[in-house]
Amino acid sequence: MAPAHDGDDRLPVVVVGAGPYGLATASWLRAAGVIARVFGEPMDGWRTHMPDGMFLKSVPTASSISTPDGGHRFADFRTARGRPPVGDTYPIPVDEFIDYGLWFQEQRVPEVERTAVREVRAADDGFSVALDSGEEVAARAVVVASGLVPYAHRAAALAPLFPAGLASHPCDHAGLDRFAGRRVAVLGAGQSALESAALLHEAGARPTVIARGRSLLFGTPPETDLQASRPLPVRLLKPSSPLGPGWSHAAVTRGAGAYRRLPLPVRDHFLHTVLGPSGAWWLRDRVDGNVPVKCRRRVVSARPEDDGTARLELADPAGGRETVHADHVLSATGYRVDVDRLALLEPTLRQAVRTLPGGPPVLSAGFESSVPGLYFTSLAAAPTFGPYLRFVCGTRFAARRVAGDLAGGRR
Repeated sequence: MAPAHDGDDRLPVVVVGAGPYGLATASWLRAAGVIARVFGEPMDGWRTHMPDGMFLKSVPTASSISTPDGGHRFADFRTARGRPPVGDTYPIPVDEFIDYGLWFQEQRVPEVERTAVREVRAADDGFSVALDSGEEVAARAVVVASGLVPYAHRAAALAPLFPAGLASHPCDHAGLDRFAGRRVAVLGAGQSALESAALLHEAGARPTVIARGRSLLFGTPPETDLQASRPLPVRLLKPSSPLGPGWSHAAVTRGAGAYRRLPLPVRDHFLHTVLGPSGAWWLRDRVDGNVPVKCRRRVVSARPEDDGTARLELADPAGGRETVHADHVLSATGYRVDVDRLALLEPTLRQAVRTLPGGPPVLSAGFESSVPGLYFTSLAAAPTFGPYLRFVCGTRFAARRVAGDLAGGRR
């Protein structure tokens, strides 16, 4: 891709989304001399689909949106706001991270256009991008940085409950206060499920966690406020990485570029086991003793009752059955990338994207899909490049690669 128009009326690049990955991509594109327009409400997914009171699972040193010069980190934001430095034992409140993202956008990507992309279509060796404002933009390349929400996974066993409003996904709520005094079954054992359960309890609801595993897992507190200050023997035994200490964590971050070369079963294994379902260390005290937990259970059926509640039938590995009644069920079952769920891509264009089993896009080393000029970043790239891409710290790897590819291979 050429970095300028070169007599072509089409815009070189459109970036869809103004969350951390979209903002980082735009910042790197500008530094590479690539003309781009960026569409989306800054940090919208975080503001409207993350519950009040939530904290980031990633530590402060791994929660900065990337820029080519290495500036405008989360630490720089706190300094600019007159706040003291913090170490990795500081859980970041979601409201503070949103403020950081908005500050980053104002400082690094002030050209963001606060209008949503309605549809992307293939057109004339490029793309036609329709905006909610009514404008149509012709572009040579499109970078899809649409974040998590399109890929929210709602457990199939709960299908009868969704039409009745008796089940939802955590991303459907900006707050959980509405459930005060109500019984809420929380399905899942990851950060989203366990933090939702804690927030529900603290809001006066009566949550119960239902999990398939033998027990709930929680992380361990950082050994020091900064990973670099860990003793050398400890660092050799468990190398530091943005995802935390450990050889597997270090491998998937330092080897993200090679990850796509691994056999698909190996990639799937790492994607689901490195930082698999667990809660942050600071969640344990908010869950243990406060929230009832049913482990080694799966939902075999769900149905609405005549009184407007939900009835769940659970099974354990030994064949035992039990019934749980709830006023609402929260399907905190994570996110699964499937290109076919991206409504902003016109159906014919969606079908043209080559995918891996389950629907994630097959991507080149530069994050380009099988449709020339169509790029995917953020969570959509995790099945290709690994769990690193599920976190903010992955913005450096992704944005540098995307911008380098669009600028003609420069890195």
